[in-house]
Amino acid sequence: MPKQLRREQALEYHASGRPGKIEVVPTKEAKTQRDLSMAYSPGVAEPCKEIFKNKEDVYKYTAKGNLVAVISNGTAVLGLGDIGAEASKPVMEGKGVLFKVFADIDVFDIEINEKDPDKFVQIVKSLEPTFGGINLEDIKAPECFYIEKKLREELNIPVMHDDQHGTAIISSAALLNALEIQKKKIDRVRFAVSGAGAAAMACVQLYVALGAKYENFTLFDKDGLLHEERTDLDEIKKKFALKKADITLEKAMKDADVFLGLSVGNIVTPDMIKSMARNPVVFAMANPDPEISYEDAIAVRKDIIMATGRSDYPNQVNNVLGFPYIFRGALDVRARQINEAMKLAAVKALADLAKTPVPDIVNLAYNKKNMAFGPEYIIPKPLDPRLLVTVSPAVAKAAITSGVAQKIISNWENYNVDLNKRLGLDNQVMRILGSKARRDPKRVVFAEADNTKILKAASIIYDDGIAYPILLGKETRIRKIALENQIDLSDLPIIDPGSEEMEEKRNLYAELFFKKRQRKGFNYYESKKMIVERNHFGCMMVETGDADAMISGLTRNYADAIRPALQIIGTEEGVKKIAGMYLLLTKLGPLFLADTTVNFNPTVEELADITIMVAKEVRNFNITPRVAMLSYSNFGSSDSPEAKLVAEATRIVKERNPSLMVDGEMQAWLPFNKEILKDNYPFSDLVDQDVNVLIFPNLAAGNVAYNLLKEVGGADAIGPILLGLKKPVHVLQLGSTVRSIFNMANIAVVDAQMKSRVNTEDVVQNYKWWKRLKKKKPEVET
Repeated sequence: MPKQLRREQALEYHASGRPGKIEVVPTKEAKTQRDLSMAYSPGVAEPCKEIFKNKEDVYKYTAKGNLVAVISNGTAVLGLGDIGAEASKPVMEGKGVLFKVFADIDVFDIEINEKDPDKFVQIVKSLEPTFGGINLEDIKAPECFYIEKKLREELNIPVMHDDQHGTAIISSAALLNALEIQKKKIDRVRFAVSGAGAAAMACVQLYVALGAKYENFTLFDKDGLLHEERTDLDEIKKKFALKKADITLEKAMKDADVFLGLSVGNIVTPDMIKSMARNPVVFAMANPDPEISYEDAIAVRKDIIMATGRSDYPNQVNNVLGFPYIFRGALDVRARQINEAMKLAAVKALADLAKTPVPDIVNLAYNKKNMAFGPEYIIPKPLDPRLLVTVSPAVAKAAITSGVAQKIISNWENYNVDLNKRLGLDNQVMRILGSKARRDPKRVVFAEADNTKILKAASIIYDDGIAYPILLGKETRIRKIALENQIDLSDLPIIDPGSEEMEEKRNLYAELFFKKRQRKGFNYYESKKMIVERNHFGCMMVETGDADAMISGLTRNYADAIRPALQIIGTEEGVKKIAGMYLLLTKLGPLFLADTTVNFNPTVEELADITIMVAKEVRNFNITPRVAMLSYSNFGSSDSPEAKLVAEATRIVKERNPSLMVDGEMQAWLPFNKEILKDNYPFSDLVDQDVNVLIFPNLAAGNVAYNLLKEVGGADAIGPILLGLKKPVHVLQLGSTVRSIFNMANIAVVDAQMKSRVNTEDVVQNYKWWKRLKKKKPEVET
């Protein structure tokens, strides 16, 4: 998609609703006058007096222990350079989001309008009472070295310049594993290094700490080789300076074991890679374009192990693997600094994690059957949920052992449990699904393309690589809406089912529809007329393989949107009735609710069927279903027909699927109160389990609960997800947001991946065919 479209989407994302990406949320009740009196005056005086008597109590009575400052002066922002403090703020807010999402660390971003290093240090130093840690970000070299060094010396809280140490820690873990696979010793390998900025110098220093020798490095910066005759080298760079001054990067790479690139793109040629020693390691980490492309490097060396900074190739060196978890561990033991021992502990933890079996949820995210330690997997993936409980404890232990911790953790098992509770082990479900969708995008038909929300969502979906959208509707009408809303549709096919060019396809679809419905009330004339309707046309595209999934329902009655799918596609083998399920993203992790949209008053057998269908779908998300069958009764406390129906359905489900964790009937609050469930109903299969599936006795109960959780409980809702159809057709809730449509597209693509055997190349070729139908764009309707 054009850059302009990406620009508009990015600006809309940051500006829509409440501007920016972060907010402050109270962690204590603040609803009554008494609450307010406790939060502020006069109740707030008591913790103030305690902290005055013992300064360390600030960690007990305030948020300091979980609060990090992300601080920048905007002098080296991303690839934008010195753009100033204000312009750096979106980046710092984004860093705060990553801290929260991956490690539950709260952040205030602070942009300081000061370039003088000493003044900058004094400003940051004065903030120490507020924060438990300082993350320096996007400060240009060489000032960043001086600033970090001074702050580490003068502050009693952990300070880390992530641009330096983040890349160093992640690449060190990758290097250790790459050298192990290539059967090389770090103290013997020769390094050719392009780049001598903040990140590169931190990398080579950490490599030395791991055993590399100064004399085995050849470094180049923008002015050329680092050699002893240069007068512009600082004390750190002098340690790597060579005696000779006539060495080029091309010469340095001849017989080198390792190339490290943190410079600019496309400066390394295939011949330079060819000249390296046997079993070379190449870390080309310039962004967005590596020093040499992944394809060019592996084409000339089959024995190479390569890493980049990009997510679309194996072995991405991504700082998000480090900083959230390093600060989490440092904060939890109130470390006075982040020292070498803690960095090396993070390196070892990351390196070791890559050698352990990869969880199914990570394989799902990256569309792999079974990732395993080897040349294309030398560091963990950013979406691996084990990172928090692997890296943070390692860092915390190193802080304690090295004597910089002010708090000792004695029960590490409980600490790991607490870490998992912070985020919910499975709360990354949408990131996982999005990642899986991008690896095998499918063709998704949008039946209501004459709608601004659909067009916005379709353009984002295509730009994000989630799917190949196909838009149904009057082309002049759709293009007018797109023009008015600055939505670029140049790469998206628009199909009008009633147009002349669709006559042949329409006749084919009508024939097929007539064969399916000729003894169910439809004659041939009605079949031809029906196919012009976009929902029927879209479903027939999915049925015939001209598309992989369909999304509809934004502007029409739910039953009307489902009916064509049932008439044309039909149900899976053994399914008597379809069902509707919502996925709610909550603070407890994902919750799956059913039936919330289709079956009014299911029978015992139907309720059992719904439960088994939902459990199967949840497993498709690589989540183990733990099912609560809900009622107003707890295990026979009421003998009403409805309570008995749920109890009997539970019995049938257990009989048909003995391995499924399921129990009921029970009231909705009970499975979430583990103590009461265990004390009063110790026989239950759900004792000590984290319930993630709720089955309701009827449509009214499910629909009411879903809407209350969404609107009052603040849960992010995705759905309804239709269960039981042979092929993917999903129906939006009336008035869904662009975000909801985007999420539903993720679900539809992953559903299509599981149900379709169509090869990716065929999908792309078919999509190009749809696009070629229009030889020229018609005039926009006025």
